[in-house]
Amino acid sequence: MLKVMDSILWATATVMLVISGIYYTIKLHFVQFDFKQMIKNIRKSNNNSITPFQSLMMVLGGRIGVGSIAGIALSIYLGGIGTIFWIWIIGFISASNAFAETVLGLKYKEKDENVYKGGPSYYLKNGLNMKKLGKLYAYIIVVSQIIGFLSIQANTITKSITHYININPIIIGLIIMIISFSIFNHGIKKIFKISSKLVPFMTLIYLLTSLFIILINLDKIPLIFTNIIKEAFNFKALGFGVLGTMIIGIQRGIFSNEAGLGTGAIAASTVDTKYPASQGYVQIIGIYITTFLVCTATALVILTSNVNMHGNLNGIEITQNAFIYHLGSFGNFIVIISIILFAFSTILSGYYDALSNLKFLTTINDKKIFLLKLISCLILLVSSILSANLIWKIVNILTAVLAIINVYAIRKLKKDVLFELRRYKECGKIK
Repeated sequence: MLKVMDSILWATATVMLVISGIYYTIKLHFVQFDFKQMIKNIRKSNNNSITPFQSLMMVLGGRIGVGSIAGIALSIYLGGIGTIFWIWIIGFISASNAFAETVLGLKYKEKDENVYKGGPSYYLKNGLNMKKLGKLYAYIIVVSQIIGFLSIQANTITKSITHYININPIIIGLIIMIISFSIFNHGIKKIFKISSKLVPFMTLIYLLTSLFIILINLDKIPLIFTNIIKEAFNFKALGFGVLGTMIIGIQRGIFSNEAGLGTGAIAASTVDTKYPASQGYVQIIGIYITTFLVCTATALVILTSNVNMHGNLNGIEITQNAFIYHLGSFGNFIVIISIILFAFSTILSGYYDALSNLKFLTTINDKKIFLLKLISCLILLVSSILSANLIWKIVNILTAVLAIINVYAIRKLKKDVLFELRRYKECGKIK
């Protein structure tokens, strides 16, 4: 039953996301290729406020997760190497969705003491006057982030460590819980500050290691790229041809970069800026880092190895085996460290998304915030010793629902998105 529901919802979400991405790509005049504005706006700083860079790192903390390591491996395993081409394509297309949802998040944000809060729930209420649908989105975010994503991240950290070190999982769970509570307890700005340091560090470690592997296998790279493009249009693949490869690649790309789901707009809305479009440019950078650096690096590490792609495997095993093939035990160490850092950054991002949407649902006081912290930490502890399979299936369905609601909203508010980009240009910000 869950599998059928998942297939129907994700088929609907995928079609909506692709159509929306193509629409905004054309209407926004290929905004995702304006690299000059991306670089210009990320360098801006705000006095006593969350900066565009900190906001980007927070969003990246949620996007660059276990899916960027295990998900890409699974994509190759299920659909062949041609799926990588379609992951690239959906990365370019969906970047315009990320721009649109970020603009709307900032346009309809609300003041929250000395910071701002926003995202799909807020532009559904303030932009479309659809508070009930906004509440539904907020409820799903709180449930999927706290019960779902936090559980999966803690479970992944624990399993990656206990698989190679003989240690009681509950000890790891306690450590995760204590560290998380300490950060949560310091407030929103502390979470963003930690993410702004953790995310670049973890991404750099993973990319430099991957780059080293690519360089020592440089002679194989041209043929790999040729085969990726050739297999993307292989009409004999999977028995149902290019369509199967395309569908798997597109869905994995959406899972990886999250553009169009609305989650990126939640953290992006914290920036204090006069022009929402300026932050839209910044968030496109996040899509490119996830898709064209982290995901592509993972794919090339796997494709330059001799990993056996047959049998009952999961994505993380394939990636670990590839790194071990190239670098021995050190390669495995890098994968484990990357998983821990990526998963922990997702915990911080997930907690903030849940907190922001809880504030949308109810008037927040110190007791409610403490209760959210307590529940989050208890879930982190318990999930370190439980299986996350069922939770992941449910979260998968909830994520598809988020995508459908968000794409509906950003399409209905298309005039606002086009107006904000035009206003940005007319005010002399484009040089």
